[in-house]
Amino acid sequence: MNNDTKRRLFPSLIDDVLKHPGQCVDNVFASVWKSLNFSRLTQQSGFKKRSGVPVIDAVFLLVLWKWIDVPSIAVFAKQSLKVFSDAKKDVMYELLKREDVDWRGLNTSVAKTIYVQQNISSSRIKAYVLDDSVKKRRGKKMEGVSCHFDHTEGRHVMGQQVLTLGLVTEELFMPVDSQIYVSDSKAQGLIRNFKDKRSIGAKRFGEAVEQSKPEIAKGMLGRVKRQGINADYLIADAWFGTKPMIETARSLEVVGIFRMKKNKMKYRVTGKRGKTEEIDANALYRKAVKGEWEKVRGMPYRAVAMDVELDIASGNNKEPNNVNVRLLFVRGATEQSKPSVGKKDWALFLTTDPDMSMTKILEIYALRWGIEVYFKEAKQHLGFLKEQTWTFASHTASIHLAAIRYLMLVYAKHGDDELRICDVRSRMKEQLTTLDFAQRLWQLFRALVCGAIDRFKKVLGKMTETIKASIDERIDEFFTQALQLDVFTLKMEFNP
Repeated sequence: MNNDTKRRLFPSLIDDVLKHPGQCVDNVFASVWKSLNFSRLTQQSGFKKRSGVPVIDAVFLLVLWKWIDVPSIAVFAKQSLKVFSDAKKDVMYELLKREDVDWRGLNTSVAKTIYVQQNISSSRIKAYVLDDSVKKRRGKKMEGVSCHFDHTEGRHVMGQQVLTLGLVTEELFMPVDSQIYVSDSKAQGLIRNFKDKRSIGAKRFGEAVEQSKPEIAKGMLGRVKRQGINADYLIADAWFGTKPMIETARSLEVVGIFRMKKNKMKYRVTGKRGKTEEIDANALYRKAVKGEWEKVRGMPYRAVAMDVELDIASGNNKEPNNVNVRLLFVRGATEQSKPSVGKKDWALFLTTDPDMSMTKILEIYALRWGIEVYFKEAKQHLGFLKEQTWTFASHTASIHLAAIRYLMLVYAKHGDDELRICDVRSRMKEQLTTLDFAQRLWQLFRALVCGAIDRFKKVLGKMTETIKASIDERIDEFFTQALQLDVFTLKMEFNP
C-alpha cells in the first residue's frame, strides 16, 4: 500500500497531527476496502475490464454509492460521483447489467477472507443458516418477478424471493451466497434473451426458474463447503423443514436442526410394548406430549424430547430411507399463563442428532436470528434490490452487493464487542456523507475565493487563473488522499 500521505496537501493544523506516530487520514470504508484487499478478490473472481474505466473502479463505486445518503445511483452520479471517481454513471449501470460477471464468486470470496482472517473455524458453534425473503416489486418489464407467499404479511404478493445462505456463530452472521427464486405463479420472464446462453447470468436465470428451493439450497451449500467455509450444523425455519433438506444435511455431514410444520408428515414411533406406528405431529402431541412438559435447563421453556424414525425418501424414490431423528416439542414461555396448552401453543423442532440435548437444540437454533437481522439491514440500508433496474443480471448483482456491504460491516465490527452492526453502518455512512458534503461545500467556498482573487485581476493578470487552477488541484488531491483510494494505491492492491 502507498501509506505515504502528502503533507503539503493539508492545512498546517492537520499537518501537525499527522506528524504524530500512528496517525493517518482514513475512514472505515477505505480501511475495510484495503484490509480485505478487494482489488485482489475482484481479480480472482474473474472480473475483467470491458471499457476505458478499470473494472475495480466500477466495483468500488457500486459498493460505495449506498453509503452516501442518496436514494439511487442516478442521484449519486449527479451529486457525488465526481468526489470519488472520474467515471460516469453509465459505467456503473453497464457493470450491473453484464451477464458474464461472477458476483456470487466475489460475495463468497469476501466471506472466505473474513472466515480466514478472523479465525472463524475455531468458533465453538458454526452453523449454516438458510432463509428467504420477499421483496415486493412490480413492473411489466421487471425480469424475474413472480407471485410469492410473504409469511411476514400472511398473503401473496408480486415480487422477488431471495434465498440466502449464511454462516452464523455466537459472535457474527455472514451472508455467503444468495439466489433469486422464480415461482410458477404469474412469473415474468426475460424481456431480452441473454447474448450467451452459457454465460453466468443465463445459468443463474435457469437456476432461478427451473430448480426448487431445496435444490437451490443444496447447490449453494455444496459450493460453500467446497470453498472451505465449514460448519457443523444446518439450521432453518419451517419453510425448509422438509425431507429433501434433511437428506441434504446428512449428505453434507452436518447436523440439521429444523423448525417443522405441523403437517401430515409421518413419524415412526415405537411404543412401550415394542409396537410401532406411523403418526403425524399433531396426533403425536395429543398422544404422548400433552401434559408431559419438562423444564428446559437454563431457558424459560418447557419441552418434551422424543426419538423417532423418519423416512426421508422423496420424489420418485420408492425405496424407504429410514433415519433416526429427535423431535422436540416446545411450549413457549408466553403461553404459560394459560390453564392448559392449546393446539397452537407449541412448536416442533427436529434434529438429525438423536443424542442432542433439549438445551443445545434451542441454543443453536436461536442463532438463526442473525439472518433476520441481515435481511432487515439489507432492505432498509444496504440497497437490497434498490438499483432501479429491470434486468435479471442487475438484480443478481444487487443481492450480492448488499451482502458484500454487510460483510464489510461485519469485518469493521470485529474486535469491538460493544459495537453493533447498525453502529458501524451509521459511522461509515456518516464519514462518507461528510466527505461528500465537504466536497460540495467546497464549491461554494471556491466561488467566494475566486471572486476575491478576481478583484486583483488587474494587478495579477493571467496569474489569477493559475492560482485558481492550483487551488482546485490541491483540493482534489486532498479528497483523494483522505479516502486512500488514489490510483497508485488501487494498483498496488490489484497486483499484490
